[in-house]
Amino acid sequence: MATKIKLAVQKSGRLLDDSIKLLKECGIKIDNGKGQLKAAAANFPLEVLYLRNGDIPQYLQDGIADIAILGNNTIVEKQKQVDVIRPLGFSKCKLCLATPKDAPYNGPESLAGKRIATSYPNSLRAYLDERGIAADIHEISGSVEIAPNIGLAEAICDLVSTGSTLFKNGLEQQETILKSEAVLAANKNLGTEQREILERLVFRIESVLKARGNRYLLMNAPADKVDEIINILPGMKSPTVMPLADENWRSIHTVIGDEQFWDIIDQLRSAGAEGILVVPIEKMFV
Repeated sequence: MATKIKLAVQKSGRLLDDSIKLLKECGIKIDNGKGQLKAAAANFPLEVLYLRNGDIPQYLQDGIADIAILGNNTIVEKQKQVDVIRPLGFSKCKLCLATPKDAPYNGPESLAGKRIATSYPNSLRAYLDERGIAADIHEISGSVEIAPNIGLAEAICDLVSTGSTLFKNGLEQQETILKSEAVLAANKNLGTEQREILERLVFRIESVLKARGNRYLLMNAPADKVDEIINILPGMKSPTVMPLADENWRSIHTVIGDEQFWDIIDQLRSAGAEGILVVPIEKMFV
């Protein structure tokens, strides 16, 4: 039987959707029908296991799953021995301390002796111990943010993405314990064949993620402005310069990052570039 690698993903929610989307962009076809516990890829030696998010680190450590896509916050909280291969750039959030807006707050030390509700007791305890703060940690699951309103706690420690849930419950973010995003993680004792498959998968993932953050840029420019324009461009390597039918003009092609895009465009226009086209990149191999 051909060797396959077993990938654990969250069985529902946004993290699952983004994980399956990434696999599809990597050219891997998964039949992820509703209610499935596992599904095999049609064109890659991979099997997907749909699991409860909190159980994934244990399954990964035990070798039930070979690799996983999950939030780094879950790995930190569960304290299992797994290898984090690389961040994936989605499902970004923060584990934060929050208190009622009308309650006085003078730094983390003001939480000493207070009750803090959380679904992340290990992460919270590590944060408090590092600062020598003794507090009463109440571990609960579900709607942590209502704890202060029903008198269960004076503060909470919970995941925050937009902050809207805190606002709706009259809470204010005070401290960030850790920043998190989805990561690709692996069992520490993968066999040689599984590791080779993992390397193939990582190569595909990296090509997709690099493409997401870049754009292919094409423009026309006067021949006497080419050097000035090249000095503006921050591309991967020397840009491509090609002659046009009009010998006084050139076509310049390069790749730029999204974070630099608008500043670069303004500079290019000022330097004489015209007919600027921006094209999305599907895959990027460097």
